[in-house]
Amino acid sequence: MERKRISAKKSDSGKFRFLADAAIVAGAVAAIIIPAGHITVENRVRLKCSSGCPSFGKYLTCPPHAPSLEEFRACLLEYHYALLVKFKSAAFLDENIRLCLLRARFDPGAEPAQKENADRFMRDLSVDNRRMNEIMLELEKTAFNAGYPFAVTTAAGTCRLCETCNTATGTCNHPALRRFAAEALGINVIRTTGDAGIPIRFPSSEHPERVAILLID
Repeated sequence: MERKRISAKKSDSGKFRFLADAAIVAGAVAAIIIPAGHITVENRVRLKCSSGCPSFGKYLTCPPHAPSLEEFRACLLEYHYALLVKFKSAAFLDENIRLCLLRARFDPGAEPAQKENADRFMRDLSVDNRRMNEIMLELEKTAFNAGYPFAVTTAAGTCRLCETCNTATGTCNHPALRRFAAEALGINVIRTTGDAGIPIRFPSSEHPERVAILLID
């Protein structure tokens, strides 16, 4: 039997304004409530994960350890609304590596200065991602305490809670903090944010923009 998407009334979204306001106070540059049905999930997003992302398979929050697209699509049908939260990182992306970040990090022939800049950028971005994820977890808790027990957030970027992830055993060291990146779930973040009126720049500018999504029951 085909499952039907839960309908969302535009007039009801205002009751979640407190979450968007809290996101801005916490440091987000934009936050907006949208119907959960406006989140775009695409197979090609997961294909991109497996085609060049250095995190693929290395973390329990990344494919192929993340829920399948079929599983996530089924879960998404059960949510009414979503809070899109956009952050701007303080990490600076030097113009010399902006369009060749992976090459600067992993190509043995890359200039030492390029590699140093790329590694420094990733360290700074990792620190910022952790801060963003702490904010999103706090928003999730706020929604839970307000009477929405199935509220759950995606993460901003790749998980960096541990130096080495326990992918071999499949047991997370921090299950209470473990969340999946939107892209790992197949969400086309560029299209979803663009449709919502808070587009992100990609490829990134000097200070990359990150987006996390809080699903609200």
